[in-house]
Amino acid sequence: MAEPRKLTPAEEARLAQVREQFKQKQDISKSLNSIKYRIGVYSGKGGVGKTTVTTNLALILAKHGKKVAILDCDIDCPNVTRVLRISNRPESDADGKMIPPEKYGVSVMSMGFFQENEDEAIVWRGPMIHNAINQFISKTNWGDIDYLLCDLPPGTSDAPLTVMQTLNLDGFIVVSTPQELAALDAKRSINMIKKLNLKVFGVVENMTGGIFGTGGAKIMADELGLPTLTEISLLSEYSDNNEPAILNNKQCEKEFSILMNNLEKITSNMD
Repeated sequence: MAEPRKLTPAEEARLAQVREQFKQKQDISKSLNSIKYRIGVYSGKGGVGKTTVTTNLALILAKHGKKVAILDCDIDCPNVTRVLRISNRPESDADGKMIPPEKYGVSVMSMGFFQENEDEAIVWRGPMIHNAINQFISKTNWGDIDYLLCDLPPGTSDAPLTVMQTLNLDGFIVVSTPQELAALDAKRSINMIKKLNLKVFGVVENMTGGIFGTGGAKIMADELGLPTLTEISLLSEYSDNNEPAILNNKQCEKEFSILMNNLEKITSNMD
């Protein structure tokens, strides 16, 4: 019997890479086993309020007894730690996994914990962002969680694609403001989700009223046959940097209660 052919250095390197990728996928799957629902909060455009939606939705779910965590997947511009005013960094468990800090009953993991200075620019190419996202997911001890809300980076390129392909998200909440261009970018992000054969739960129209107008995101959602999960008013309370809006304004709490109830209806039908 002929001896098996020896692998070339290039082939050995490729085989080692495949093994590492397989192990990483196993680690990620194991890390996510204790999470019931994984929800992406996403948009095609920056500045439409994804982080505002993510944090306030997380808080109102926690307020109603759900176990909630946020994964800030925006590696370049992490904002969740600033919005929630979390300063303490993750601790480690006995296995060396990170334990996310908690505030308002919500656990948080973010690149913001690892910046020397908050205004530091993180200038990374795609592979480094890909690796950071995978590390956050696989090296975090999430515990038993009902909802993991993932605040995705905007756009339709490498960073959001990595999250979508890695996390196996149950569905997406797409955020848009009422303006025509924001709705167009939201439509592009929805089409990206559909190309990956993933679910879009519905659309949130944020900053509705006043100078931004109203109804643009809802019209877009209707055209695509998607529900509008809630409409969030253009209120000054949403720009208050001291604490999340639902904690000090009844109108804000009502708008996010509608979003929470619609999300719970959708996820209960998945069981």
